[in-house]
Amino acid sequence: MRITQLRRATLSVICLLTTTALFAEPVTYEIDPRHTFPSFEADHQGGLSVWRGKIRSTSGTIVIDREAQTGNVDVTMDMSTIDFGMDAMTDHAKAEDILDVAQFPTATYTGEMSQFTAQGGPTAIEGQLTLHGVTNPLNLRVNSFQCNPPAMGRSVCGADASGSFNRDDYGVDFGMGRFLMYVNLEIQVEGVLVED
Repeated sequence: MRITQLRRATLSVICLLTTTALFAEPVTYEIDPRHTFPSFEADHQGGLSVWRGKIRSTSGTIVIDREAQTGNVDVTMDMSTIDFGMDAMTDHAKAEDILDVAQFPTATYTGEMSQFTAQGGPTAIEGQLTLHGVTNPLNLRVNSFQCNPPAMGRSVCGADASGSFNRDDYGVDFGMGRFLMYVNLEIQVEGVLVED
């Protein structure tokens, strides 16, 4: 009985040391495009409804040091893959008078993690969004953050972040006067640990 308890205690200490070592310095996660789909939520007809455009191809990295409570994000969104669920709307959104994806094929979000919980999870990011060739400050709230123990040979962290901006600040002013200019950016992301 004592041997079993000793083994359990030893295993717990090893797991604790491994976890501490994992987060004692900056670690890099590569964004998993199969589990990462940012979306832009925009007004339709002055409050009639909200249209959501899902980005189907995203790449980038997340670097975090939970012990030092620092980190940064670098997300690239392929705007040619935006999908509103209705072909006519999707095609128009990509056209020259709205997102003009031929000239501006990507949007990027880069930022520094600025607030953390006592457990080392980020709760806010101070950064910049580049959209339609224009870069403006945009801070995000981190609504949830979680790292799972290694499973199937992978260590994974995931988060959900959100923020709002006016699209006319980026030169995307189609329908001004008929449509509200606010847009919500929702970034739901998972990243896989990059091994040294």
